[in-house]
Amino acid sequence: MKYILPFLIIVTLLQVHGQKYPEVTIPGSHVRYLTSSIVAGEEYELHILLPAGYEAGTKKYPVVYVMDSQWDFPLVNSIYGQQYYDGFIPELIVVGVAWGGRRVLRTRDYTPPSTAGLQPGTGGADKFLEFMKKELFPFVEKNYRAESDNRTLMGCSLGGLLTLYTLFTHTDMFTGYVAASPALGWDNGALNKHAENFSKVKITKPISVYMTVGDVEVGRPEFESFSNQLRNKNYNNLRLVSKVLENTGHSGTKGETYSRGLQHVFERNQLKLSDAQLNKFTGNYLIEKDNREVKIIKENGGLTLQVGPQSIPLLADTEHDFYSRSFFLKIYFREKNNVVDGCEVATFEERMTLKRKL
Repeated sequence: MKYILPFLIIVTLLQVHGQKYPEVTIPGSHVRYLTSSIVAGEEYELHILLPAGYEAGTKKYPVVYVMDSQWDFPLVNSIYGQQYYDGFIPELIVVGVAWGGRRVLRTRDYTPPSTAGLQPGTGGADKFLEFMKKELFPFVEKNYRAESDNRTLMGCSLGGLLTLYTLFTHTDMFTGYVAASPALGWDNGALNKHAENFSKVKITKPISVYMTVGDVEVGRPEFESFSNQLRNKNYNNLRLVSKVLENTGHSGTKGETYSRGLQHVFERNQLKLSDAQLNKFTGNYLIEKDNREVKIIKENGGLTLQVGPQSIPLLADTEHDFYSRSFFLKIYFREKNNVVDGCEVATFEERMTLKRKL
């Protein structure tokens, strides 16, 4: 018996440690594969995240393209959920592009062409961007309801280098650029030359750029000089924000950069409307589903929604679309024969119709 008990314990432990459990997956996401004829027959693994309710609707969505997806797709998925829940960003399609298990592919695809005699297998950014433009975008827009004129590119380190290189040399590919700790020192700072040439580019549509560096990174002085160079150009149609993140290292910039970067890219208007415009919306409204009454008043040069004792300031995105920065709340006012007769209200969890008491 003294030998049987230890034997049973060992068998039990082996069974526990050898047992296979289901892997954790990200709900609402799936994997696709796309082989490129442009980049040497490379097969790219794509991680796709669709907004909730995608299958039930017909609308199209902005697309965020994330580099280094095998590292950063779970992070961006979480950030997207947080920022959408709080009402800072719209519903999105997220497309992560993974380079697989060979890091040499990352260096090949994310680095600009060089004349400095860098190691073989680098400098393939132009081909990779051609793959995105001619193969990846058409694939996504054919298979998903993706907007073709509202794309954002996000990346960190070499991915951030690619993001800024794309901004300077393939400007119209994206409307938003988010770069965390971009590898500005690559090829002896050759990106500075592209930034200088960019000053001659006519930007035909509004572009938003958000970039960061950690305050303990050795490349911080280079980043600050580079960002000052960009700010001093005063580019038309370019909204640029650069930040030094406190107590943050190279890889640690991703979370805050992607969060704040998406907020920046999708920042809504804060229109100042005239008293006459605001007066059209003030009054008492009834929630149709339960006949509760709420009030909209003019206050501090804007509108305020009063629900019982709670007052919620509203900001104007358009002349009829308002929102709150406190939480997910969107209000669209209906107008018939120049008279506002009601509004549609959206919160994170429900949609309501309100009728104005005339």
